[in-house]
Amino acid sequence: MAEETETGFQLSGSAPERYERYVAPIMAPFVEAVVDAVDLFPGATVLDLACGTGFAARVAAARVGPAGRVFGADPNDAMLKVAEAHHPRMYPDIEFTVAPADQLPYADDTFDAVVCQQGAQFFPDLNAALTETARVTRPGGHFAATTWASLDKSPYFAAQHRAIAEHGGPEAAAGFAAAFSSAERVTAALRQAGFQDVVAREVTFGIALPPLPDYAANHLSALPWGQTIAETGGQEALTNAGRMVHTLLKDHTAPDGTATLSFTSTLITATR
Repeated sequence: MAEETETGFQLSGSAPERYERYVAPIMAPFVEAVVDAVDLFPGATVLDLACGTGFAARVAAARVGPAGRVFGADPNDAMLKVAEAHHPRMYPDIEFTVAPADQLPYADDTFDAVVCQQGAQFFPDLNAALTETARVTRPGGHFAATTWASLDKSPYFAAQHRAIAEHGGPEAAAGFAAAFSSAERVTAALRQAGFQDVVAREVTFGIALPPLPDYAANHLSALPWGQTIAETGGQEALTNAGRMVHTLLKDHTAPDGTATLSFTSTLITATR
C-alpha cells in the first residue's frame, strides 16, 4: 500500500521491496563484475555472502547452470523473503538461509566461489566473517567482493551524503560515510584469514538513473540512513532529502530528470 506525503511523494512496499527495486540500477554492473571475477563454470557451487535480495545469487545461478548449486546467506530475514520471491525458477534453486557472515551453516570446503556484493564493509567483525568465509571455501576456490570507493569518486553518493547530513543528522551521515573506502580493511582481513593472491582495483561504470526527483527519495527510503530520516522527520523530510540530491546533481541531469553518473567501487579478489 502506498503512503503519500503532503508533497505528493509516494512510498510503497516494505524497505526490502524498495531495495530490490531502487538499488538494482546502481548495483547491476557491479554485480556482473563481482561474479565475473570468480570464474564460474557449469556445475560450480557458489555462495552469495550478505546476499540481500539476491542480486548476485541470481546472476551466479545463470552462470553455473542446472548442474550448479547457489546459496545465499544474510542475517535479514525480510530481505531473504524478497530474494525468494524474485529468484527465477528456470535456474537451479537458490537456497537462501538466514545467517550472519561469521556463523555460516555450511560444511568446510563447500564452495568453489564466494561473492560478496557491497556487504563486507558492514560486517560487525570483519576478521571473524572472512575467517568463516575461508573455512567454507574449498582450497583453490575464488573469492570476490566489492566495496564502494571514496565518496568523491561517485557524485550521486556525495550528494546523498550531504542530504543525509542535512536531514538525518551527523550520526546518520557518519554511518553512511563509513561504508566507503573500506577496501584496505577487507584486504587485510582476507590475508589474515589465509586467502592468497589478494588484489584490489577500482572499477567505474556510468549508470543511467531514472528521473531523479522521484528516484532519489525512493532510493533513500530503501537504505537505513533514509529510514532514519523518515523516522526523525517524517516522510516530508525524506522527500526534501531526495529533492536535495536532485538539486545538487542538476548539472548532471537531463531535461527529463534522468541522469547518467559515474560510480566507482573497489573490486577485491582472492584465492583460498
